[in-house]
Amino acid sequence: MRLTTHTDYALRTLMFLAAHDERLVTISEIAGRYTISRNHLMKVVHTLGRLGIIETVRGRSGGLRLARPASDIGVGAVVRALEDGTQMVECFRADGGACLITGACRLKGALSVALGSFYDTLDTYTLADLVDGNQRLASLFAREAA
Repeated sequence: MRLTTHTDYALRTLMFLAAHDERLVTISEIAGRYTISRNHLMKVVHTLGRLGIIETVRGRSGGLRLARPASDIGVGAVVRALEDGTQMVECFRADGGACLITGACRLKGALSVALGSFYDTLDTYTLADLVDGNQRLASLFAREAA
């Protein structure tokens, strides 16, 4: 399975916010640190805000922060929310797609089991599991943006 860029950027944003939970963080800061498009990141932040995962504070000294503790944010739930509607293969579509072998194919069942296992594994992790005590990550975030 391949996650969308939107989900990838969202997870990276959440990790950055979790690592900097003592202060507000700006979109420009995150975009600069990861060297990613500020405009694309604005869309990601909008989605995360709409989902209630982050809070945005407007104004001159505004920024972003997690809406709840990192230990309460499940990685599986975040990925499910962001990947909702993304079909792994054509036969996963609501209309079944137009594949010739859909009615006789067992691949869909195998892929469904695999996808379930993927999410079951992600469900065992919280955002805190990815960030807390991760000195290497903290060191990378602490370096000056290029």
